Amino acid sequence: MSKKRVLVEFGMGTSLRRQDYTEAASRALKDALWHNSINMAELFGFDKADMIIDAKIGCAKPDQVDVDELKKIFPYGQPTISVEEGGLDIDAPHRDGHTVIANAAIIVSFDMEPA
Repeated sequence: MSKKRVLVEFGMGTSLRRQDYTEAASRALKDALWHNSINMAELFGFDKADMIIDAKIGCAKPDQVDVDELKKIFPYGQPTISVEEGGLDIDAPHRDGHTVIANAAIIVSFDMEPA
């Protein structure tokens, strides 16, 4: 397989009050997706199902992110999602708890091996 990267997009998402790391990650992925109409498949003559999607999430508590829930965001393609420590937790000044900030990078590739 000759995996060739054709697109990288970035996003940020938050959970302001619930401290929900999956929700912040979900919003970060959607933010990245909504920056672009990802029509790369058509440009290269591929099916949308052929898109190899590598998504990386950064948040303060990676173990609290439900990756299976995040995969439901992608309507097509072959998503692989990894979560690592990153993002930010910001203490709330007027209440208990904190705001969660997650960052996302979406990398779209295709198998460019000639048939």
